[in-house]
Amino acid sequence: MRNYLTTVTIFLATVSIAVSCSKNDNENSNMDAESYETAFKITDAPIDNANVEAVFMTVSNVKVDGTSLEGFNKTTFNLAALVNGQTKTLGNLKLEAGSYSSIELELDYVTDTAGNEPGCYVEMANGQKDQLEASTNKINITNAFEVFASTTNEIIIDFDLRKTIKEEGSDLSSDFEFVSTSELTAGIRAVNEESTGEISGNANDAGDESDKILVYAYEKGTFNAEVETEGQGESNVTFANAITSSELSGLNNAYSLNFLAAGEYELIFVSYTEDGDGFTFNSLLEVESTTGLNLGAINVTSAIQISVNVIITGAKS
Repeated sequence: MRNYLTTVTIFLATVSIAVSCSKNDNENSNMDAESYETAFKITDAPIDNANVEAVFMTVSNVKVDGTSLEGFNKTTFNLAALVNGQTKTLGNLKLEAGSYSSIELELDYVTDTAGNEPGCYVEMANGQKDQLEASTNKINITNAFEVFASTTNEIIIDFDLRKTIKEEGSDLSSDFEFVSTSELTAGIRAVNEESTGEISGNANDAGDESDKILVYAYEKGTFNAEVETEGQGESNVTFANAITSSELSGLNNAYSLNFLAAGEYELIFVSYTEDGDGFTFNSLLEVESTTGLNLGAINVTSAIQISVNVIITGAKS
């Protein structure tokens, strides 16, 4: 009997030590997990309206997987100015390396940082303000992004105004509002800048028959002309599946497609005609690379800027 009790005592002591060691190992592992300072920045793709001067957004809180950014203060900024790679820093957060699946932007529709009304609005060229609102003040970005074991993590939130704001109204006035909640979520993406590249260049448009030209970047093989030009969803968004877009501008018709995740892309050039305060789709354009590059399969890798100059040869029939 004494030998049995001794055996049981030794067994329990061994289990206790093993559990204690396992607990300590887990605690030490958690304590040893390194966190990396991660900046969160916001950018935009252009809106298709000639009469829009600015689009002001007031963000009152930003959460990443449920945790608010450190030191974040309510901020108001002109989202329409953040094009062609321009960004605004929202804040920072120390995160362990790995994949994250949720960013939540909380908007203040009522007042901006100065206490003026409204908090989110479109400003027209004549100074008129049109308040922006949605059915919820919380916008969820649900595509996953990576944080690397690096000191240069910058998460870019690409808030595509072309996909996220719609215009309704009569000939006498315009009324802008956010698209539906599901379309709003689909119109915003998040990506770590360290894993992205850029396509930029200029276009020689000798015919000069367009009032405006936009270039859209699609993942290779995903562009369907019939679907993309007709408009999709509740808000009838055209070119809805484009990853990003850029307007040709300046004397050289320059463009810049920024923050593209590594992969293969096809470029689609589109002609627009001015129609009142906005622009309407005119035609897809025939385009050739000046260096013989295949515009339907451009390979983008991280931290690389690819120069793609083109000649516009006419409209597609």
